[in-house]
Amino acid sequence: MPTYEYQCQSCRERTEAAQKFTDPPLTTCPACGGELRKVFSGVGIVFKGSGFYKNDSRSAGSSTPDVAASASATATKESAPASVAPATPTTTPSTNPAT
Repeated sequence: MPTYEYQCQSCRERTEAAQKFTDPPLTTCPACGGELRKVFSGVGIVFKGSGFYKNDSRSAGSSTPDVAASASATATKESAPASVAPATPTTTPSTNPAT
């Protein structure tokens, strides 16, 4: 059941009431007997369920590579030890008839 907030137009006192959707709105202030008006405010957001957080985005057996694992693999390739010689490309002499 939703909770509604009302404010008196005469004394400015605020009152909360838990009402059904079908209940008529309150009209009389309990403190002074003045006219009540509903007060509308922002709604809070609650994230429930899975999929809202970084660790919920993939299951443990997912075949999609993890971004962090991909980044560390790239860093490992770029920081290869200096003792490993780079591969030398094999080239064949070109046979250009114009030369």
